Amino acid sequence: MGEQPSTRDTDAVRETFLEFQRERGHVILPRASLVPHDDPTTLFTGSGMQPLLRYLEGAEHPDGPRLADSQPCLRSQDLDEVGDDRHTTFFEMLGNWSLGDYGKEEQLRSVWELLVVRLGLDPSRLYVSCFGGDDTYDLPRDDESAAVWKDLFAAAGIEGTVADLGTLERAGEIGSDGARICFYGRKNWWCRGDSMERMPLGDPGGTDSEMFYLFPSLAHNPAYGARCHPNCDCGRYVEIGNSDFMSYQRTEDGFAPLPRHNVDFGGGLERIAAAVIDSPDVFRTSLLWPLVQRLEERSGVGYDDATAAFRVVADHVRGATFLAVDGVVPSNKAQGYVLRRLVRRAMRKAHELGLDEDFVGGLVPTVAGLYRDAYPEVEQRRDEVVATLAAEERKFRRTLERGLAHVRSYEGRTVTGADLFAWKDTYGFPVELSLEEVRAESLALDPDWQHQLDDLVREQRERSRAATKKEHL
Repeated sequence: MGEQPSTRDTDAVRETFLEFQRERGHVILPRASLVPHDDPTTLFTGSGMQPLLRYLEGAEHPDGPRLADSQPCLRSQDLDEVGDDRHTTFFEMLGNWSLGDYGKEEQLRSVWELLVVRLGLDPSRLYVSCFGGDDTYDLPRDDESAAVWKDLFAAAGIEGTVADLGTLERAGEIGSDGARICFYGRKNWWCRGDSMERMPLGDPGGTDSEMFYLFPSLAHNPAYGARCHPNCDCGRYVEIGNSDFMSYQRTEDGFAPLPRHNVDFGGGLERIAAAVIDSPDVFRTSLLWPLVQRLEERSGVGYDDATAAFRVVADHVRGATFLAVDGVVPSNKAQGYVLRRLVRRAMRKAHELGLDEDFVGGLVPTVAGLYRDAYPEVEQRRDEVVATLAAEERKFRRTLERGLAHVRSYEGRTVTGADLFAWKDTYGFPVELSLEEVRAESLALDPDWQHQLDDLVREQRERSRAATKKEHL
């Protein structure tokens, strides 16, 4: 069985953060639903600032200019990343905001006090990044943040060495050589879109400064670049927080200053808690480890023997539980499809652990117990959530078994788009799960599978429309 970690209760980390913000005059906000009710541009609440967007754009918040919360978030775009030691689809974001009140320096100094003084992180293992400027939009380098960080490191007896790394690709080539303060280009620009150019007109954005915690026992993996640096994906440096400085608004010509400058901090609760217990593995924190233990008990398999499978099941059941608490039901559209996919992927990985009987109903009560104090609504809706997720599990059980058998029967053959279509159309086995199983079994995949699949899906839709039209004649 997996070794019992030396945990400091993650609830204590959350409460330390919220109490620290109360002391600094912040009003603690209740959590928002995972399903945004006034933002049609996104399926889920994926960051702490999302429910506050209109206030960041200039509206006055009824609770004043200093706000804080711990906001549950779900990022379905990270679904395929789950399995390593730090990615989850569901997480809590610790956040505080100054809506035109205090500025950049006070924010960064408060982050240092929180991480180093209140939570006791080793400052010698902290590294930070800052915006390196952008010539295209004539945006200057953020020397102000770098100067504050340099002063904070110096006060701790640490030299604030600097490296200008530019793009992530260049950073992977040259490495940071242990620099404390690293300048990157657009990596340190915060906005809702996936790039500066794709920011919606009128949206706020700005530079940011990220904090990383080094786990020196981990070796650099050259698969992520020849040399390591704080933003490297190899996992030696883990991002535990980010301070955003929203000073700009997207215009047709580029960027214009926002009428009111805002600053905020966002830090993943699970990642910060992992740093507090000196573990690079967020699944060894007290909000995830009990789920791992429950799975070990049910399966008889040890965490160290099937680590990725344990992580996927624990994360996906937790995320599915919170989605169901917030009113999402499994379906083939929008939020319901993501919930369905979470349950089905959890089932696939549970199959690897030998759990071929219903298991969701045994894990949901564990999730509810873990959040009994912080989010009592999970416990209050526990039975309803169990019924919803267990029904989806039972519905998909036979489909999973048949689908896995069909994929595995293709050993030595090339899987085509037509095969993927047939497995879904005939047997109900989702394409994304088929692809995962193809990769897991190291089967050959036709390079043109996507076009083949798209053509068949299009033909099916056209036949369906023709049949519908004929019925109404």
